[in-house]
Amino acid sequence: MFKELDPILHSQLRLAVISLLISVKEAEFNYLKEKTKASSGNLSVQLQKLKEAGYIEIEKSFKDNFPLTTCKISNAGIEAFENYVKNLKQYIQVKK
Repeated sequence: MFKELDPILHSQLRLAVISLLISVKEAEFNYLKEKTKASSGNLSVQLQKLKEAGYIEIEKSFKDNFPLTTCKISNAGIEAFENYVKNLKQYIQVKK
């Protein structure tokens, strides 16, 4: 039986962000923007959705008088990603 895929992670941009964050300790907004090729506005909205779901933590600070947004995956985000991958594998496995 197929399990439902997490609708938060099923978005291409949100999945890309979580995939990047799972492999690093933390990432700055500009790094995520560069790697995903997303617009600032779209990335900001999607980061907020991930934060509201409890999948990431966002820290806002200043570096050399410029705003700095740093993102980090949470334990809930790691678990959600692992479950998403596990459930997705059920869709692509061919059982004979």
